Amino acid sequence: MGQQQLQQLSQELQEIQEQIEALQANVEELQQEKTEIDEAIEALETLETGSTVQVPLGGGAYLRATIEDIDEAIVDLGADYAAEFEQDDAVDALENKKDTVDNRIDDVNEEIAELESESEQLEQQAQQLQQQAMQQQMQQMGQGQGQPDDE
Repeated sequence: MGQQQLQQLSQELQEIQEQIEALQANVEELQQEKTEIDEAIEALETLETGSTVQVPLGGGAYLRATIEDIDEAIVDLGADYAAEFEQDDAVDALENKKDTVDNRIDDVNEEIAELESESEQLEQQAQQLQQQAMQQQMQQMGQGQGQPDDE
């Protein structure tokens, strides 16, 4: 029974570790999204109409372009929607987007902390089961050796 419990605990610990790793990868993606938002905010705050920028075309290719009107910034709102904003409003929209990403990061980190706590509890249970199994083995060995000497 003890060996079966240990195997079950080991499997549960493995599953929790995989969940933690997936959540940590999710946090890294969210951090990257936040970095990109920060870069967009910085660009909107420093650029002005007439500035020259490099526009990514994909595949590592860029074109130089001149900003026609800084007050015609288009911001992705999510769910396949985007809206045109004036410069300051575009920055505000991006700040709100960044707050949402921050909240998601906090939520995922809380979930990671809960899983780590659960993992620690399971590890303690596994250690207790191993100690009990060792004690039983020691007792069995002691009983088997002690009796012949008494005769």
